[in-house]
Amino acid sequence: EVEKKEIEIPAKLREYKGVWVFVEQTEDEPALVSWELLGVGADLAKTRGVELCTVVIGDNVEHLCQESFAYGAAKAYLVEDSLYHYYRTEPYYKAFCHLVRKYKPEIVLMGATGLGRDLAGAVATELRTGLTADCTGLSIDDRGFLLQTRPAFGGNIMATILTERTRPQMASVRPHVMPLPPKDASRKGEIIRESAPLKEEDLVVKVLEIIDERKGRQVVDVAAADIIVSGGRGMCAKENFSILQELADELGGVVGCSRAVVEAGWMPVERQVGQTGKTVRPKIYFACGISGAIQHLVGMQDSNTIIAINRDKQAPIFEVATYGVVGDLFQVVPAITSYIRELRAKKASKATAAS
Repeated sequence: EVEKKEIEIPAKLREYKGVWVFVEQTEDEPALVSWELLGVGADLAKTRGVELCTVVIGDNVEHLCQESFAYGAAKAYLVEDSLYHYYRTEPYYKAFCHLVRKYKPEIVLMGATGLGRDLAGAVATELRTGLTADCTGLSIDDRGFLLQTRPAFGGNIMATILTERTRPQMASVRPHVMPLPPKDASRKGEIIRESAPLKEEDLVVKVLEIIDERKGRQVVDVAAADIIVSGGRGMCAKENFSILQELADELGGVVGCSRAVVEAGWMPVERQVGQTGKTVRPKIYFACGISGAIQHLVGMQDSNTIIAINRDKQAPIFEVATYGVVGDLFQVVPAITSYIRELRAKKASKATAAS
């Protein structure tokens, strides 16, 4: 009881109301994590009895306000100007802080993307409030505080963090951590048009050119894949990942990996799944030769189906696995690939016979 009284919300902070989600966009294309945040944001807003709102900043991006209503927002704060055509830290954080000071939201959520991390840090610094990065859980306690849960101490424990004396309470969440809410295009909401007192000549950073690094090379988006075949230290060598690629090709999936694999130089960092890599939520996740350290588990434990293959029957990965195979992955994986090929061949022959 004493603890609860000590961190009761100060009266000056009670005027802050509402849950805000920043709608991240690049070239008018929204980041999927923004809509995922509207799902958890709706739960928080309902618990607090407040409005769920979005913040849309850009150039000719009003359509994103309408899209945010389809995902559950009741109101959208829109800041449109050629100043915001490309993302730059200074105009974006100043516009966002202008909105916060005027409308006083109690909770602000952003995606833990490259852009989101940059903006969230700048906003929290300017407003002198707390920011919890890479949250895996968000909820409201019985006093109205936002409980922000994230891995701590290298992922070995889960910490729950509160912002006691400042507002807004800010948190960032990685893509694919929160489920995507249902979309209903018939939903409507209110658009609040705002402008920040900024001029182009006052900004010291200019965007001269945009270079798309994806052009001219194959890019694999592990976070967006429905099927991931991941390998860990148990793969033993870079060349052994070919057997995982064969299985992934048969299933129409992609190959991922653990941090140890990246550190060994066997796979590029963009394929890494885990706390310091990508957070994924595929339909099927194969964990091959992955022991299952908590740092890896926090990045894939919400997969629909987890199939673990490991020699060590005591490996932690089996605690989260839907199906577990204790055995030599160099025999098990090719056997699975071969079996799938046989099924495909039988299906093809039956289709030919039927025709």
